[in-house]
Amino acid sequence: MSVHVLADYLNRDPEIRPDGFIVEGPRAGGHSSPPRGKQVLDEAGEPVYGPRDDADLARIASVGLPFWLAGGYASPEKVAQARAAGAVGIQTGTLFALAQESGLKPTLRSRLVSQLANGKLSVRNDPRASPTGFPFKVAELAETLSDEGRKAARGRICDLGYLRQPVERPDASISYRCPSEPAHMYRRKGGDAEDTVGRTCLCNALMANVGLGQLRRDGYQEEPAVTLGQDLTGAETLVAMHPGGWTARQAVNWLLSA
Repeated sequence: MSVHVLADYLNRDPEIRPDGFIVEGPRAGGHSSPPRGKQVLDEAGEPVYGPRDDADLARIASVGLPFWLAGGYASPEKVAQARAAGAVGIQTGTLFALAQESGLKPTLRSRLVSQLANGKLSVRNDPRASPTGFPFKVAELAETLSDEGRKAARGRICDLGYLRQPVERPDASISYRCPSEPAHMYRRKGGDAEDTVGRTCLCNALMANVGLGQLRRDGYQEEPAVTLGQDLTGAETLVAMHPGGWTARQAVNWLLSA
């Protein structure tokens, strides 16, 4: 969650009250909430976030449930700052996605860490990539679907279907569709063709990230699309401390060093 209003709502009913909250800022990896209000894109085509998108931590703390902060908190100083604000701790994914024990394909991880060490790794918040409609962070890396040409060359297919959406047919039966499937099939199921523009098949791409990309009959190997957080400060510090790469234990020890 990203706003205190949702924390208040979820805490109100014991039937849906969670054990706690992950309060996620817009720089966190993977999917993120779109900006509140009308969407505005910057010159790079990324959503612009403003003060309305900042979580009111005092209000969230007043709910009385434990919470953790995510998205730009991956450093010892930020851990201390989060706890001073009333958080139990922080959530970080990027430090562990790039750690030696990560499930990422070793060749992918090695290339990412190399770009990080050279100061050339960047992560784009793509407002169109995900079929869910939420902005999705994509690491800019050659030979992955962050390359628009490679994404366009991929034949559209939806065969894993983890992000499909149920829709009701005129006869009241249920169908499933995904903006990343072939456009004509999406339209046939009542979808708007505009929704298919720029979409990435994240189901197949994320499986390819961990070495399980499908091999098609025509010889096409599904390609990865790596997601990381946009705040790389912590990862840059770790790679300077451990040029050959770091372990999860080293990441945890560093985060707790303050």
